[in-house]
Amino acid sequence: MTPITVKLTSEELELLSSLASDQLFRREFIDPKMPGHKSNPGAIRLGKQLVERLQSMADQSKGPSARRNGPALKMPGGALSGSAVNGEHDSGKEK
Repeated sequence: MTPITVKLTSEELELLSSLASDQLFRREFIDPKMPGHKSNPGAIRLGKQLVERLQSMADQSKGPSARRNGPALKMPGGALSGSAVNGEHDSGKEK
């Protein structure tokens, strides 16, 4: 493959990362419920890797204090994978 260079602002990169994550969620969990859908697991895997790279670049553009513990990809039922699943988020409840 030929590498392509694109210049984006940090805001544009964050938006692109968010849109890509939303699209990946749709392809992984919503599209399979549509009649005639043909699954492409390779594209889903590549999409997850790409979203993770985009999120990592967006985090780096924010500086060291904005780093994530892992990718936060949407799962069925609105749950998140990554750090939020492992209890590493503030739910607002006292412990």
